[in-house]
Amino acid sequence: MPIDRRLLLLSLGAAALSGCASENGGRMPLPAAGAAGGRVQPVEAAGFPEIAFADWTEAEPEYLLYPGDEIEVATPTAAELTRTQKIGPDGRIALPLIGQVMAADRTIAELESDVAGAYASQLLRPVVEVTLKQAGPLKIWVDGEVRTPGVYDMPGDIDAYQAVIMAGGFLPTARQKEVALIRRGPGGVRMMRAADLRPRRGDIIALRRGDILFVPRTTLGEVANFVTQIRNALPVGFTYAINGQYQSF
Repeated sequence: MPIDRRLLLLSLGAAALSGCASENGGRMPLPAAGAAGGRVQPVEAAGFPEIAFADWTEAEPEYLLYPGDEIEVATPTAAELTRTQKIGPDGRIALPLIGQVMAADRTIAELESDVAGAYASQLLRPVVEVTLKQAGPLKIWVDGEVRTPGVYDMPGDIDAYQAVIMAGGFLPTARQKEVALIRRGPGGVRMMRAADLRPRRGDIIALRRGDILFVPRTTLGEVANFVTQIRNALPVGFTYAINGQYQSF
């Protein structure tokens, strides 16, 4: 499928790419040490010099709020201002006295600080407490040489190969043993690892919210063109290291 058709699909799905499965962030289980999937192929070894991603780590980043998350913004010293709202597709919420506030791509602590700062001109020593009441859908992207590329809701704990099956399976042209898994890492940087997803003999890799699977036709060098062309369609806050320099899109 040509890149430009995929871009249209990705752009439509970007606003919905959000959420997690539970109030603790819907974190997926990771492979145990030594289990299939624990082996990470270095980016350089995969013949992927065009884009420098951050080093892969299994450490989980702090939870970031996303469109679709339902949160409570409480002001204990002015209870009448407390609101429970769902973060809109544009990433914002509307609060009394201060209006629109960007909530997506913020940690809970950052949003509390932002809202308290906005209320400082309206309230004396404002105290703000933000609580995640209900996380939005857990979504992943599957693109490249699969039959139905797109943005998918995870039905539960699934691995990378199961996500490919959700996307209709591999096309005959797919390079199944060298699939790119792109993930947000600590600090918001993007990490990439090569995964062998051949049936019955490949890696078993548990997916997390916001993961992107790209199935190349030839080599992982295709990922450079893929990332370059979709950067404007990426959800809020995704950060890549391009040529060694971190850039946010």
